[in-house]
Amino acid sequence: MSNATPPGWYPDVNTPGTERWWDGTTWTGHARSAAVTQLSELRPGPARGSSGTSTRTVAMTVVGLAVVAVAVTGFLILGGDGDDTPTGSATGSSAPPTATDSASAAGPTPSGDSSDSGDPTVLVDQLNGVTLPVPDGWEKPESTIEDDPTMRTVGSYSCPGDSGSFCYHGTVTVHTANGTDLTDVKALAEDDIGTAADHAYEEDTVGDLIHGGITSHKDLASKPVTVAGRSGYLVRRQVTTGKGPGGYVESLVFPSAVGSETPVIVRFAFDAGQDALPLSLMDTITEGIRPIGDATSGGVGSSVAP
Repeated sequence: MSNATPPGWYPDVNTPGTERWWDGTTWTGHARSAAVTQLSELRPGPARGSSGTSTRTVAMTVVGLAVVAVAVTGFLILGGDGDDTPTGSATGSSAPPTATDSASAAGPTPSGDSSDSGDPTVLVDQLNGVTLPVPDGWEKPESTIEDDPTMRTVGSYSCPGDSGSFCYHGTVTVHTANGTDLTDVKALAEDDIGTAADHAYEEDTVGDLIHGGITSHKDLASKPVTVAGRSGYLVRRQVTTGKGPGGYVESLVFPSAVGSETPVIVRFAFDAGQDALPLSLMDTITEGIRPIGDATSGGVGSSVAP
């Protein structure tokens, strides 16, 4: 029976309060806040007529979790109460790795992003082991609401459906296909395209219709495509919105280049009527996707006519 630890988020004892992604073989540079994860799981508000009881309960639960987290972190760092048993090990059980495990037991200690992460012309996704070319006139924001690798056109504008919000003419984000039983790249792309359209043109994270909502759509393409030498699939759609020119969205799905090869979803969103955003640019970006560390071999994304 294999004792290999499955891919997943595990505590990073080098940085208390954070979790780091273990891809099944090695630590990646992808990290997230454990506190944010706990709070999101406790987000539901008080029940009707509770007079704030649930709110107080949630607050006390968060404090309790914080105390437990500090105690566990201290135990891991100090090595428990002095015996020689390796931290995190238990007789007859397979414990998850920690970021201080030795290279022979659980891979190297995580060291952050690759050297490409500081290159403004390359978007690095350590979690999925790929890089994407950043087009001229685009930027890589330091942080986003969803905390996914993202690039977008430089310069925002007031959203046509909500002048108090800011929109971007072009965005590309990279996601890991979590929370789904689908594994086939075609099925994933066909399932994700609606989500990609909603995120870009239906409503924002607080429910505002920043483009006046989607009034209709038209599917433009649905076809296999090679990405970073792997067989993938794309679905492209044109959306018409209640306000503004609408736009084009695409869901591109292909197997990850690392670990268990969990499918990767790249979502494209281009505003319509932008000369600097021809649909061929989606193909150009697709053709430039590479495994991390591979500067030559990559995918050959077939051109798709609008």
